[in-house]
Amino acid sequence: MNRVYVCSCFGITDKQVKEHAAAGACTPRQIASVTKAGTDCGSCVRTIQGILGRGACPRRELLEKGDAVSVLAADPEAVPAPTPELAEAA
Repeated sequence: MNRVYVCSCFGITDKQVKEHAAAGACTPRQIASVTKAGTDCGSCVRTIQGILGRGACPRRELLEKGDAVSVLAADPEAVPAPTPELAEAA
């Protein structure tokens, strides 16, 4: 088994970055939100950018069309879930 580590700080491999990219993560920040890669020393951010490239990205395409609502709807982590206290108050 040949692992290529992208982020040594958190043990994130290129395979993991590619899997998250295939699931819709289009930017290093989105990769960081699910893996922590790039949030410690930061030396892997350029490598992550290289893996992500400039290919098709559903979120990016929606934003370019001005459809931010669909982007937020497609990303459950973009909008925080209501807390039990807020749900009771409503």
